[in-house]
Amino acid sequence: MNEDLVVLTDDSGTPTGVTDRTTVHTEDTPLHLAFSCLVVDDGAILMTRRALSKRTWPGVWTNSFCGHPRPDESTENAVHRYAPRELGFAVADLRCVLPDFRYRAVDASGIVENEICPVFTARPVGEVSPSADEVAEYAWADVSDVWTAVERAPWAFSPWFASQVSRLSPDDLVRPVRVAGF
Repeated sequence: MNEDLVVLTDDSGTPTGVTDRTTVHTEDTPLHLAFSCLVVDDGAILMTRRALSKRTWPGVWTNSFCGHPRPDESTENAVHRYAPRELGFAVADLRCVLPDFRYRAVDASGIVENEICPVFTARPVGEVSPSADEVAEYAWADVSDVWTAVERAPWAFSPWFASQVSRLSPDDLVRPVRVAGF
């Protein structure tokens, strides 16, 4: 059964096994697959503050949502599966903006995040209705304002989001508008 398993990998990203998601994050977390998604709409990004019950970085502002693909599940399908569960809406126009993103970070409690974590952008389909187990609060914020805030105070955000911001520009999140006939 693949219900709550994460995929472990070697340093090159080749799967090496699986483990239970609820026990993977420890003081010695093995490298595993994950994803981050930045939900953007009309020049604004959906920022979430992690629930206070989260094991790592509780109460910290971060990207829209993150998760882990199950064994034999594409990362894109995992993004589509997590969005309604965490934020209460579906996503559309999924686009990978950092396919090779990976990070390792240690929480103040000593718990390690160690993930190969491609970063996606998406557009929301529906209204935000977050799961209290995942999100303490949320805000739509101008993408440029968020980038400025992260550059000035990276310690106020999750380390993975701060690292993603350092590798992206606000223009990477804004899609050109297509006009019919042009």
